[in-house]
Amino acid sequence: MALRKTITSIFIVPIFVKRDDLLDNGFVNGYIKDLRRDIQYENAVYLLFKPTNLDKFRQFVDDQGETLVDDYDYEDGYVVLVYSLSSISKNDIDLIKQGKYSKTSIKFQLLFPKVIKIIKNGLHRDEVSLQYRVFKKSLDLRELWEDKTGEYFTDDMEVWPGWTEENEEMNLEKIKEQSYENA
Repeated sequence: MALRKTITSIFIVPIFVKRDDLLDNGFVNGYIKDLRRDIQYENAVYLLFKPTNLDKFRQFVDDQGETLVDDYDYEDGYVVLVYSLSSISKNDIDLIKQGKYSKTSIKFQLLFPKVIKIIKNGLHRDEVSLQYRVFKKSLDLRELWEDKTGEYFTDDMEVWPGWTEENEEMNLEKIKEQSYENA
């Protein structure tokens, strides 16, 4: 079982880094804090990477804009990039944390692509992005959760699980444990 993507990775990280850049640079997951650090950045997001090509990764880091406020290394080849959330509406971030995805502003929703390119077995295809489907409460997600839970979803219900603080905190020891179990 692969490491489950955090809500931070799904609804905040793509604002700062394009999907292809994440995939090309060994992105692991995004978090709202790093439990190993005594001092936490206020209003920031922590992106954990395990790059395989350090020259390429250095260039990627050099290309990041002013929203990148810090980067630091951990053992075993892990690197953390810290981005400031100051350019993002606090209200939208609060709505994400409350699990009210469809209530986020149109301006926030437009930061995400409607369609993404998927490459599977060498074949390209376009697919409606997960974020767009969640923001618009797509029928396919609604049906998926109804089938999984056996519960009927009303129009006022969101179609994605809510925020759990513990899942959004980077615990490198736990991540390494899961990585070794999955190797």
